[in-house]
Amino acid sequence: MNLPVLSPDQAEAWDSLSEVLESAGVDLTAEEIMPPQPGKGRVMAVIGKAGSGKTMILAALTKALRDAGVDVISGDYEGKKRKDRRTVAVLAPTNKAAFVLRMRGVPATTIHRILYTPVYDPEYEKIADWLTGAGDRPVIEGLGDVALDRAKTFYDIHASIPGALAAAGLRGSDFIQGWKRREDALDIGLIDESSMLDERQFDDLREIFPVLILFGDPAQLAPVGQSGEMVFDKLAAPQRLMLSRIHRQAGDSPILDLAHALADDSLDFNGFERMVRDAAARDDRVIWAERVESDLMSRSPVLVWRNATRIRLITAFRAAYGAPGDQLLPGEPLICDGLELPLKHRNKRIDLEARGLIKGAQVVYLGPGKKPGFSRLHVIGAEEPRLSAASIVKIETPDEEEPFIPFAARMGASFLHGAAVTIHKAQGSQWPDVQVFAPDISAAAWSGRSEAGIPLWKRLTYVAITRAQERLHWVTRARLARPAGPLGVDDLEMPVAPLELRATEDEAGQEAAG
Repeated sequence: MNLPVLSPDQAEAWDSLSEVLESAGVDLTAEEIMPPQPGKGRVMAVIGKAGSGKTMILAALTKALRDAGVDVISGDYEGKKRKDRRTVAVLAPTNKAAFVLRMRGVPATTIHRILYTPVYDPEYEKIADWLTGAGDRPVIEGLGDVALDRAKTFYDIHASIPGALAAAGLRGSDFIQGWKRREDALDIGLIDESSMLDERQFDDLREIFPVLILFGDPAQLAPVGQSGEMVFDKLAAPQRLMLSRIHRQAGDSPILDLAHALADDSLDFNGFERMVRDAAARDDRVIWAERVESDLMSRSPVLVWRNATRIRLITAFRAAYGAPGDQLLPGEPLICDGLELPLKHRNKRIDLEARGLIKGAQVVYLGPGKKPGFSRLHVIGAEEPRLSAASIVKIETPDEEEPFIPFAARMGASFLHGAAVTIHKAQGSQWPDVQVFAPDISAAAWSGRSEAGIPLWKRLTYVAITRAQERLHWVTRARLARPAGPLGVDDLEMPVAPLELRATEDEAGQEAAG
């Protein structure tokens, strides 16, 4: 087993995780596995700030488990159950967080995609078994050797069953008959961005995984309603593995330098802004900006504290692109605000959530659907991003208590505009360029508010600036630059074939998704 070079605190965390896994029957050093044994569940947490090596340990642990013979459970297919089989699932609370991990080579999916599992058509399940090595090459009526070869080539590269079946010319509604709430327990769960978990999600995960390993940042903002506490705060000291040292990548990161400077108790907001200005003067990865760049807002929202600021920026963004008040332009960003479906359409709710349309999901509007009230959408970070769904789109405007709804189905997915989002909702996401609206941070500093004993402005700033992967734009004035060109969707990744959602028989169900 080849491990990356570990610092002392990382090595100590690795040894502790290895001991927990060995006691559960997975020996990472010998690369041997034993059948799962019934017994008491174990929960561990790897805790550290940005740059401390959490993701590196998560990636190395996933690789070591696979090398030892542990099968990865994805959100699209699980394969046949075997008595001696050991499995691991790498999960994140949001599509974007899972997408960030997948871009780093970690086969992650969302918690929803594990809580709800697909039910495959038995005929096409033979293809999935063959692709995963659990069965022989099948003979499927209407599907020739060329199509099967395309599926195999795609799967060997991307390891996605739905993507492989789409490459063979099949639609989602051909091979996925529905979704069901998971009843069977799994094995080992690795949960990224666990600072975002609420108590209910944590309890659900503990029911499913006998071995649960959380990865989280204690400096993030806690879920609303949890009094500043995160689920790993309640674990006993031996269960919490702290990464205290900051491990920088080659060339260092001025953004991480700024993030960790916030730990200085004597640092006030004015002092921090001087540090930002100094960093911008010597490194082009930090930008002292006197206006918001509208071109960036279509794919990377401006991060704000106050809801009123969010609405004003969205209004200015739409005006800059000439968006009419009664419709959306293709390319406008949206945020899923929930699914407005009655209880009798529970299966349709599961269907939409499993496709990635969960609350907080980032979506790009592609255009109207074939039926009134339907929208064609691209779900950012989803493994099969294109879908069509009945939509209730809400456009909020300043000084108006109720949002304007340009169009709406009777029921379906509800959306807010996504050109600006609150810092709370940005947790778990990252973008190459991030614009932080500094006047809002200043307002938080002047408010004197604290959360869990830490000034609120510092928590907000830490979360906001660590969303930036490459460049941080610290926006100091309430101005908006004119866009360089019109909105479009050419930059979005196209799937091999469009996946359509299976509709239910009654009209209301058909309006839930298309």
